[in-house]
Amino acid sequence: MVNNDINNTHALNSTGKGKKGLRFITESAVIAAIYVALSIAFAPISYGLFQVRIAEALTIVPAFTPAAIPGLFVGCMVANIIGGNGILDVIFGSLATLIAAILSYKMPKKYLVPLPPVLVNAVIIGILLSYILNVPVLIAMGWVGLGQVVACYILGYPLMLQLDKYKNRIFK
Repeated sequence: MVNNDINNTHALNSTGKGKKGLRFITESAVIAAIYVALSIAFAPISYGLFQVRIAEALTIVPAFTPAAIPGLFVGCMVANIIGGNGILDVIFGSLATLIAAILSYKMPKKYLVPLPPVLVNAVIIGILLSYILNVPVLIAMGWVGLGQVVACYILGYPLMLQLDKYKNRIFK
């Protein structure tokens, strides 16, 4: 299930040349667009201390393709620009998603794939929101972590199980 074999790691360094490079860029762009669309569609619950960003369910996609790593990063960056929580959210929120996507890509077991986004975002976004909203850091981390559990495990894990059935058709 988890797509970490040596033949797929070349895509992380893709130059965009050739058929595989074009597919990598296209997959990344589609993932970014879906992330942004979900964040906008569910904007009332996608931002703030009490957030369940539905788009975070996509953080399981690196288990299938490394193209999801830049796709999630760019999608999160655009969503955070649109979200209006300021430059710190754009920078640190996007970096948190990038770190989580890389770690999810490296997870050896299915049930662990959603864990990095939960932990990384709980810590980084929790600290950020604590600073921005002037709330205790542990409370901010707890709320962000809870929202991430909903997005990544309750929504993302079943999505991963469904995508696994069609991975050879979708992620060639």
